[in-house]
Amino acid sequence: MFDFQKLDVYKKSKAFHLECKNIILSNNLDRYVKDQFGRASFSIILNVAEGSAKFSKPDRRNYYVTSRGSVFECVAILDILSEQGIIEEGELTKLMLQAEELSRILFAMIKNLSS
Repeated sequence: MFDFQKLDVYKKSKAFHLECKNIILSNNLDRYVKDQFGRASFSIILNVAEGSAKFSKPDRRNYYVTSRGSVFECVAILDILSEQGIIEEGELTKLMLQAEELSRILFAMIKNLSS
């Protein structure tokens, strides 16, 4: 097992991606929305994994900043899908709470690497 696989943020980002993937697969979304949503949610996980492999603090920090930006991108997509009535309020609330938690964890990781 790789060290990044033990990180809570990795486990939580993986769970978030799988939830996003379920939305992608179970709804009739525009092709570009499917692509962007899938790439953004996957980017969270991949940047956590790749960032953990970096030796310098600034390098790790940059990957975690990118990962957090991808969380925000997913939130914007979820907001639009909710406005369009594509996802239900309960599902939206669950995903927004997951995204909020990921954002907080990543923010703390970024802040710790900034000093």
